[in-house]
Amino acid sequence: MSREKRPRPKLPKISEEMKAWSAALATEVTTWPHVLTRPMFGMTALYRGKRIFAVLPRSRCLDLPNSLGLKLKSPSPRIRKIAQRDPHISFGDMKACWWSFEMNSNEDIRLALEWLGRAYEAAG
Repeated sequence: MSREKRPRPKLPKISEEMKAWSAALATEVTTWPHVLTRPMFGMTALYRGKRIFAVLPRSRCLDLPNSLGLKLKSPSPRIRKIAQRDPHISFGDMKACWWSFEMNSNEDIRLALEWLGRAYEAAG
């Protein structure tokens, strides 16, 4: 029985600016308890123990060129409302557990850390 190979998803390249933002975010997040990192398809996967909670782009990203990926499985109604109002957050399906956070400037680092914190807590 031959299995047809699925085409690889196109992973957009990131800007030099996004590389700097990702490095700054990684520097902070890796100081949190039980955070581990692993390389993954041009990104850095962030784990809380054995559970992945985010991906930071190194050379490629999942979605938008200046975005990081957040895993929020079963977010509370309050978190969903906050996400719906946040122009940085995008998701194709509100029920999906992976969301994108789009970075636009250095000022977005603080908000990105807040969302990474939410994903980290959800992975606990």
